[in-house]
Amino acid sequence: MNKKKLILVAEDDVSIRTVLSTQLENKHELKLTDNCAQLWNWVSDGLGDLIILDVIMPDENGLDLIPKIKEIRPDIKIIIISAQNTILTAMQAIEKGAYEYLAKPFDIIELNKIIETAFTDNDKYSNTYKIKEKKNENIDIPIIGSSHLMQKVFKSVAKLVNTNLTVMIFGESGTGKELIAKILHEHGKRKNRPFIAINMAALPKELIESELFGHEKGSFTGAFTRKSGKFEEAEGGTLFLDEIGDMPYEAQTRLLRVIQEGEFNRVGGHEKIKTNVRIITATHRNLGELVKNGEFREDLFYRLNVFPINLPPLRLRFSDLNELVHYFLNKIFKEGLDKKSISEEAINELKNYKWPGNIRELENFIRRLVVLIPSKKITYSDIIKNLSKTDLLVKEINPSSNPEKMSLGMSVEEHLQKFFKIHRDKLPSSGLYSRIIKEVERPLIAICLTATKGNQIKASKLLGLNRNTLRKKIKELKIEIL
Repeated sequence: MNKKKLILVAEDDVSIRTVLSTQLENKHELKLTDNCAQLWNWVSDGLGDLIILDVIMPDENGLDLIPKIKEIRPDIKIIIISAQNTILTAMQAIEKGAYEYLAKPFDIIELNKIIETAFTDNDKYSNTYKIKEKKNENIDIPIIGSSHLMQKVFKSVAKLVNTNLTVMIFGESGTGKELIAKILHEHGKRKNRPFIAINMAALPKELIESELFGHEKGSFTGAFTRKSGKFEEAEGGTLFLDEIGDMPYEAQTRLLRVIQEGEFNRVGGHEKIKTNVRIITATHRNLGELVKNGEFREDLFYRLNVFPINLPPLRLRFSDLNELVHYFLNKIFKEGLDKKSISEEAINELKNYKWPGNIRELENFIRRLVVLIPSKKITYSDIIKNLSKTDLLVKEINPSSNPEKMSLGMSVEEHLQKFFKIHRDKLPSSGLYSRIIKEVERPLIAICLTATKGNQIKASKLLGLNRNTLRKKIKELKIEIL
């Protein structure tokens, strides 16, 4: 019979220690403590096959203890758990030698899988990061999110930042693909070399090769001088190829050759130029489908997709919206605009919109509110008024549904299901019927008034209301007629 492995747990939250004890003790032996000093004594005595360590402890920061442990016990694997679920925490944990990082509240099933993997994993790769002393540990990395989906992104970035692996970032427009690419560069081995970005979709097809590889004088009409390309500009650093799915097939072939051979020649030239760049790509398109349709080279796809990062759209991470909004309000204040707060009702109303422009659209909308709203607090009515002004009244629907085939009843049902899902832990206050009716009534009247260009006689006929009732509703619901 195999001897049980000993796991050392350092966690100051008694409830988490209790959970870990009840969930892990059947398979493993456990020693639990609420301080780093006791953990250090156990490690110094040679005890433990694996460590689970919290970051914020009463006597020491858990992250600072990692290098000390690795110095005397280099082979022991450390799993960091933390309520400080930021990308910087994940990066520091992995950089200092942690085997894995888990944000609180964590899934015990996921933790069990990590533990089993750690005990069977003989690859010391994740334990051999070079520990670097940072002059400023409080550096601000502007990527926000405590949701499970964003924590997966944070862990991927943390593991990739000190490597030269080729990365492909998938995500809709506005999800922060270039921001992730910059973080990988600015906190990695090549941070003192150039970061060069080029958008494939923004360039005429006939100029892409010239932009990437440069050209010789006279190589084509308009080439009056020799010009260096982005590969030369990025030498030693990072080349970020945004919207790689829009790269022409001919240019894909040449890019593949450069990746394989590590050299290229300028358009119209014969001199071989050696290249040493880290390539990071991004796309909002389904490259798998493009490969199937013969629009994207399969061999290039596998060369670029060494390590994929999937950035979730905002509609799949609404739990992060409150944090994002307050981050943007603080950022806008630091830029010199008025300091504003926002009500909880306003935050909840923002969750009713599907945000097709994602984080970029949200930031722009918050910035617009700060400028337009005279009061110090952004309210529910401010959100409604300004969303309707910019034609943002389209509510989120199930992505798998066909909007054209959805009845109004189906849309309302999905909205209500989502509403009760958000409030699953605590039912909303009484008076829900009247509030829901007003939520439907206001946009209905506002949109009809917009459709009739503010003509109340036409709008009342369209709605089937008499004119006096319509006037009363406009006043009661504070509908602004443009």
